[in-house]
Amino acid sequence: MRIGELAALLGVSTRTVRYYHYQGVLPEASRRANGYSSAWYAALATDPEVAARGQDFYRRLDELAEAKPDDSRSSPVKGAHMTTTTPTLPFDRPDPMEPPPAYARLRARTPVARVLTPAGQPAWLVTSYDAVTAVLSDRGFGLAPPGTDLPGNDTLFQDGEAHARLRRLVSKTFSPRSLAALRGRIEQLTAGYVSAVAGGGPPADLVAELATPLSITVISELLGVRIDERERFRDLADAASAADFVFGAEEDMAAAAQAWDALGGYAAGLVAAKRKEPGDDLLSGLIAVRDTDDGRLSDTELIAMTTTIVSAGYLSARNAISVGTIRLLTEGRLATLATAGSDQADATVAEVLRMQAGLTGEPFPRYAQHDLELAGVPISAGDLVLVRLEAANRDPRRFPEPDRFLPGRKSSPPLVFGHGLHYCLGAPLARLEVGTALSALARQLPDLQLQDPVHHIEWTRNAVDIGPVTLRVTW
Repeated sequence: MRIGELAALLGVSTRTVRYYHYQGVLPEASRRANGYSSAWYAALATDPEVAARGQDFYRRLDELAEAKPDDSRSSPVKGAHMTTTTPTLPFDRPDPMEPPPAYARLRARTPVARVLTPAGQPAWLVTSYDAVTAVLSDRGFGLAPPGTDLPGNDTLFQDGEAHARLRRLVSKTFSPRSLAALRGRIEQLTAGYVSAVAGGGPPADLVAELATPLSITVISELLGVRIDERERFRDLADAASAADFVFGAEEDMAAAAQAWDALGGYAAGLVAAKRKEPGDDLLSGLIAVRDTDDGRLSDTELIAMTTTIVSAGYLSARNAISVGTIRLLTEGRLATLATAGSDQADATVAEVLRMQAGLTGEPFPRYAQHDLELAGVPISAGDLVLVRLEAANRDPRRFPEPDRFLPGRKSSPPLVFGHGLHYCLGAPLARLEVGTALSALARQLPDLQLQDPVHHIEWTRNAVDIGPVTLRVTW
């Protein structure tokens, strides 16, 4: 039966039939006749929201399935019309430490669902582990719409050979081995900040006294920012990191652009200074790196790389340390890190990061480069596709009992730092920084506890990050 014929029999629009076709909610008889999967319908049979929204739709389909050829119920319905509501992002998050409940509902019935962005733009929201990894590893999904020319893009956030060239050059300096060499310095810095917290006596604010100074100092030393310039550098990083180009109010966009321009101006001056007087830092290494085929990084590429390191390595690290502390304290597991071996500590940090991915970053939007299919859903060229690591990391098909904190679980690798071509180069540094901070707290403040209930904590967010404004603790 054609969609138009079915729409006429049901008294609804063809768009409505297509919607329910993609959601997989056609009743048993119609599904059997058209080859639909039983798993989809079974998964959503207990969803009261879907049942309520589609009550008339299901009733009419059941009548149609039961009707004999001469039954009046098999005649087209005159004048009836039914619409469906497309959910709009961002979804409600009742618990700041947990994903929006809507993710689980969508993942159960359709891992690729139609949504609207806050600006009202249609998009596909991807919530299952398999579909997310498919998008992030498939060149059929790009960072720009097909045929779009993006002159002046000197960042890693581009596609094709331009991205591959930058990644090859940056990887020569930003390697796991070079980042691992920072371990001693990060441990020294962390011990000093935690000692200062302990010496100041309770209560303390771990955002202001540990997470923020540690993350900005690591980035400052990584880039070779002079000590006398670090306060200014932090002010610029704070202003730029607070900018929200996705969920922010329209009147804030100009201020956000100004903040990023100011950070870019500082980065330009830093690059120029390092060209004259190289140091033992990552930025000097990036300036010096050369490849026979790929050449060198240009000044604009170096400036873009500097601002990228700040945006990814400062705010995300600060929030990961803060949110990780909350998670371990609420789970009663922080103290275990005081005596944990390296494998156990790594497993604990991995589980902390799995459960907070999305709170501390989601991948950039993708666009379908040509007509294709994702998890059985047809995607048209140019369609906006939004993947959610936070939802993928709670997929019960990949992580049994996904909402439980289970360090050392035997499961698929968590999608914390992305996947595929754009996997985060700074992942080893992030794991090292978060793990060092949490372990130092466990050793030096074994009786640490939250001063306020989690639901009393004030949260802040920008386009990709969510974190506590303050984190008051006592011991």
